[in-house]
Amino acid sequence: MEQTNKNIGIKVKLSKKKCKDENCPFHGRLKCRGKIFTGIVIAAKMQKTVTVEFPRQCYIPKYERYEKKRTRIKAHNPECINAKEGDIVKISECRPLSKTKNFVVIENLGKEKGFEEKMEALEEGKKRKKLPSESEEGEKKEVKEEKDASSQSENN
Repeated sequence: MEQTNKNIGIKVKLSKKKCKDENCPFHGRLKCRGKIFTGIVIAAKMQKTVTVEFPRQCYIPKYERYEKKRTRIKAHNPECINAKEGDIVKISECRPLSKTKNFVVIENLGKEKGFEEKMEALEEGKKRKKLPSESEEGEKKEVKEEKDASSQSENN
């Protein structure tokens, strides 16, 4: 019996790769229903799971303006799609696959421009925040050493 891509009822490009994943909407038994989102994969370190982030705007009636918010969703990543960090993907709602996974990746739309530079900038920002605290610790150690030296000279 040949394994073919089944129609999932959503207009997406069918993947050319085959997989034996039971939770794949194209080659397994998983049914897609409900909401569909498009976002960027920000983490793909878990097995068969990706974290997808997409921005949204929320209206604040008091200020009569919109604020930017972001939503992060964990989604199942089938072998045939195999999305990596920085990919723009389309995800669809499905039955709960685990405690936090209720979505599955149904299409990989390509890479986001400037994703790697953005991630490097975030890492640099984290390092800069740590540097001042390390210098404070160094100053505290120097002060303690001076106190120890002065107390030893008083004892002699």
